[in-house]
Amino acid sequence: MSNRLSERINSVTPSATLEMAAKARELRASGKDIIGLSLGEPDFNTPDYIKEAAKQAINDDYNSYSPVDGYVELKDAIITKFKRDNDLNYEHAQIVVSTGAKQALYNVAQVVLNKGDEVILPCPYWVSYSDIVKLADGVPVEVPTSIESDFKMTANQLEAAITPKTKMLWYSSPCNPSGSIYGKDELRAMADVLQRHPQIVVVSDEIYEHINYGVTVHASMASFEGMFNRTVTVNGVAKAFAMTGWRIGYIGAPSYIARACNKLQGQVTSGANCIAQRAVITALLESPDRIQYMVDEFKERRKIILGLLNDIEGFQCNEPEGAFYVYPDVTAYFGKTLNGVTINNASDFAMYLLEHANVATVTGDAFGNGNCIRISYAASEKELREAVERIKGVL
Repeated sequence: MSNRLSERINSVTPSATLEMAAKARELRASGKDIIGLSLGEPDFNTPDYIKEAAKQAINDDYNSYSPVDGYVELKDAIITKFKRDNDLNYEHAQIVVSTGAKQALYNVAQVVLNKGDEVILPCPYWVSYSDIVKLADGVPVEVPTSIESDFKMTANQLEAAITPKTKMLWYSSPCNPSGSIYGKDELRAMADVLQRHPQIVVVSDEIYEHINYGVTVHASMASFEGMFNRTVTVNGVAKAFAMTGWRIGYIGAPSYIARACNKLQGQVTSGANCIAQRAVITALLESPDRIQYMVDEFKERRKIILGLLNDIEGFQCNEPEGAFYVYPDVTAYFGKTLNGVTINNASDFAMYLLEHANVATVTGDAFGNGNCIRISYAASEKELREAVERIKGVL
């Protein structure tokens, strides 16, 4: 009955990460022992000091509709965080709190893009970027990168991708899915290119900012001269604070974009969950040192998973500097037949691992790079070791 649906929704691809997670759940329900390494979800509990803030908000009777763009006190905390961590000076009118960073991204696309506007996406990119752009009638322009370039777009590539129709540049750093981080010099070079094209708005997705292993210092595009008033800085608490289900994201943006996002959100979801907002005030005002134990654990798991995967012939891995994913190039298996299954691409490979090794990963096709698969190491050491052993066993 898809002919009864809009062309818009029929053109959207289901989220590959959520789709793989759903398949893994189905297989578990049928009795299979599936190890899930597909979702980008920390396996830690939300820290107690944040949970206590939520309990206090309940006791203080926060149960009414919240302001569409967020509580003033939460905006204060976000402004403090941006100044402390990123040296960015936002005002209240430039902050919008949303139901997760995904809604924040969707809002921005809807209020900035017109039909046919082009959006540059360095590949690989987070799985939802392309479809969010399409839902706003924009045109994704994919800029390929490779493991040789640490999956990062260069300033020259950016320049070459710009056309008279280019309206936006979207990227994440640390990157989901590659874990790569754009250093200050790399962002400065891209900012120099963008100075020559003042019509381009930048979306800098920094939700993995605090999951950084200390090789490259985090930098924000908005901090460079001439870029503050044309950059939307997107962040949230899902990843670094283990708060995926709390659904709070936020932007710091030029005031005209923030006002437009507030206007749109007022007609779609209104304000985000009141209890979650109160808890996030505490999360952001406390020192980032309080979540360092999770970062340290992810760093140790990165070491473990890289060591295990590098022992598998045909896996080629870069060393991610942040986030909690590895993004191995698996093209060595393309064209080969394993246990009667011909592997033509990354999607075939990911499905083969699910059905034969009982390990859920995500195809790189979903991230705009079909040479790789994404493996999340937000899992226990025992699960990681067992998963890789299973993968080796079927290869």
